Amino acid sequence: MNLAIRHVRITPIAFRDPPLLNAAGIHEPWALRSVIEIETACGRVGINETYGDQSMLEVLARAAPALQGLSPWDLNVMESRVQTLVQPASNASEFQGEQISLAPGTHVSKNVAKVVNAFEVAMLDLQGQLANAPVVDLLGGAARDTVPFSAYLFFKYAEHIDHPYAADPWGEGIQPEALVVQACRMIEQYGFKSIKLKAGVFPPEQEVAALLALTQAFPDAPLRIDPNANWSVATSLKVIEQLRGVLEYYEDPAPGLDGMAAVAYKLREMGGVPLATNMVVTDYKEFAENVRLGCPVRIVLSDHHYWGGLRTTQQLARLCQTFDMGLSMHSNSHLGISLIAMTHLAASVPHLAYACDTHYPWQDEEVVQGGRLKFENGSLRVPRGPGLGVTIDSEALARLHDNYLHCGIRNRDDLGQMRKYDPTFTGKQPRY
Repeated sequence: MNLAIRHVRITPIAFRDPPLLNAAGIHEPWALRSVIEIETACGRVGINETYGDQSMLEVLARAAPALQGLSPWDLNVMESRVQTLVQPASNASEFQGEQISLAPGTHVSKNVAKVVNAFEVAMLDLQGQLANAPVVDLLGGAARDTVPFSAYLFFKYAEHIDHPYAADPWGEGIQPEALVVQACRMIEQYGFKSIKLKAGVFPPEQEVAALLALTQAFPDAPLRIDPNANWSVATSLKVIEQLRGVLEYYEDPAPGLDGMAAVAYKLREMGGVPLATNMVVTDYKEFAENVRLGCPVRIVLSDHHYWGGLRTTQQLARLCQTFDMGLSMHSNSHLGISLIAMTHLAASVPHLAYACDTHYPWQDEEVVQGGRLKFENGSLRVPRGPGLGVTIDSEALARLHDNYLHCGIRNRDDLGQMRKYDPTFTGKQPRY
């Protein structure tokens, strides 16, 4: 059997995304992703899903020759080749426009890690097919059979201003009572046990009121809030005073590791809640700096898409355990391939301390055969089939690629989209 990799197909796709509000602005009508297919000479195909903005597509195309002739087992060689092909451009000024970044998925400094992940997951999918084993077994075996996820709530408008398709069924979510209705629906449909609110959108008192309403409606549910560093240190501390005893963790309230540290040191005096991040501890260098400062961030919300894959995230988990830090997982708008890769990874990590994030309930399209993945009591069961345990629906892939060709979006721009609603919106951070 000839296992040499002979083709790498990169297919950009777009799928409907609701008008979800965040610190940087608002989601555009279409979310961009790309589907990776790595084919061997014997016809086996491994798959993955990753970012789909124009700069990512360009760097993926630049790196694709790194796989030519490799075996699916040659992960270390793949990484070395990717570093050679991609590293020279990693510090280049490829980022366009004024877009405010909420997470490192858009950072060109993460290009090597993002490409390594894109190829690694697809190669692990191939390995699993060849070994007749699920990816979780290649990662050491399952520490759990199901992986818990959290209800991820957003302030949102009822429909997009540019009306590219029918309004989504969730409706407007601005006032506290609307967020409670949103949570009720999401928990009833998916069975989630914990709740996260994306904040940093409206004045903090409005967002505090929403969280207190959620507390009253769901007194036993662990709650989290994430203003995406849109609050000053003073505001972050004022808010936490109003939320004493409410939060499971406090995610990225203030900008930068120094700002987070200032909040954390004061919280320690108050006997307060732990800080979590997906913004200031996003690679091993930043992890080391957090340790040097005495671990003001206590919970790392990892993301295999920009940490560099599944194996390096397992290494991160061991470091978190060593330094008595918690670990969970960050999410962005994604479909089932990313979600199932995340599930295999989370199942393989004994030190998973909190339910993971997922945007999946906000999406209504899918690219895998069999359609939408099914949650049971807020969790996903780890597939036991070979590799990732999912395959591509070719008709769905063609349809979502056609969306990409016609949607007119090539780079995510929450700021530009928000200016369609409010031309004076600057996206300045911290805003409160």
